[in-house]
Amino acid sequence: MDTNEQKRKNLIKALNSSTKEERLASLKELIAFEDANGLQPARRENDSNNHIHTIYSFSPYSPAAAAYMAYSAGLTSCGIMDHDSLSGSKEFAEACKMLGMGYTCGAEVRAKFNRRHWGKINHPDQEDCIYMSAHGVPAQNVDAFNAYLAGFRAKRELRDKKMVELINEKFAKFGISIDFQKDVYERSMAAEGGSITERHLMSALAGKLEDRFGRTEALIEFLEKDLSLSVGAKQKGYLTDSENPNFIYDLLGVLKADTKFFYIDADEEMPDVVDFVNTAVKYGAIPAYAYLGDVGDSVTGDKRAQKFEDDFLDELIEEVKSVGIKAIAYMPTRNTEAQLDRLRELCKKHGFFEISGEDINSPRQKFECKALANPRYANLIDSTWALIGHERASEKGVEFGMFAEKAEKEYPDLNERILAFEKIGRESVK
Repeated sequence: MDTNEQKRKNLIKALNSSTKEERLASLKELIAFEDANGLQPARRENDSNNHIHTIYSFSPYSPAAAAYMAYSAGLTSCGIMDHDSLSGSKEFAEACKMLGMGYTCGAEVRAKFNRRHWGKINHPDQEDCIYMSAHGVPAQNVDAFNAYLAGFRAKRELRDKKMVELINEKFAKFGISIDFQKDVYERSMAAEGGSITERHLMSALAGKLEDRFGRTEALIEFLEKDLSLSVGAKQKGYLTDSENPNFIYDLLGVLKADTKFFYIDADEEMPDVVDFVNTAVKYGAIPAYAYLGDVGDSVTGDKRAQKFEDDFLDELIEEVKSVGIKAIAYMPTRNTEAQLDRLRELCKKHGFFEISGEDINSPRQKFECKALANPRYANLIDSTWALIGHERASEKGVEFGMFAEKAEKEYPDLNERILAFEKIGRESVK
């Protein structure tokens, strides 16, 4: 391998070093190296993603690595979005500044939403709750907002421990068990304010299965015969490849098809939706509902057929608006054009701000979203820069934000307000 290419690979690997300081120092060196060697990526002006997970929830990327991966894919802006945590936001912001990118910081939560009994809404495993996010948290309020989230992270860990017990009950007959502290907690960034998710539990289990079976046909046989899991031909190739750097993530992808045996409904770790919305607004963020939509023939090929909110979407959107949610987040690659046409009409009818965001949490996912090059979704690029503008303006005070009284009076028409804040966002990286 060329010496320069090896050096570049080493610097990229160092973006996941153990400390924030090491990661940012490596990014600085990597930027200088690429600039000196003319290795800047082609820019994708009509692309964005405001929902990138990092190691502070579950992801193969540190905040610095996530920012770089978005940059290397050609994106000119990106957004961090970790579960129940803003602990990676400062590193992410600093990395994006170094890369000359627009950026936003936010957190994703599961919130209690039992205002009507619709069953499952946009959460595959639980009824009467919703995934939602707080976008565009201004820098001066990150610590205070994160302190609010810390209580929910602590409650989540209590449930995590109970779910580990259920995993161990099922796998006891195979002589396999997980130690919460050693195999789960230490695998996470919980000690630095990160959250522990169900994916951490499955990742720990995947590690135990690798220890037991290795990357062999015996593993495939165990998955199919003992666990009754379906393993496709491509997955079999991945799981028996001794050189596969993504093995744990690929095995996790198989294991996540069956979580019912250990999943315990979240309760105390979930804020009430009104409480979360009010807290987000207090700290200058824009609360958003994350649209999932029914899955038939999966557009992305990675979802099983399942019903979600489409049957009651009109009524749901009205209820979402009534609790003070200001935005709807979605990504064109996740749904059909018919689904998105309907959703976008409802956004227009009810005055919702539209945000692009497809969660990135595994190494095989691409950071670019080619569907955004379609002119029909050009508004999502405008809204991304408006979101960036909101965050930058709110750093002067939350009263300068996009949905604050001042902006709503000055620009009562949402589209005019988006254009005004888009200008602020784009000028912030010049």
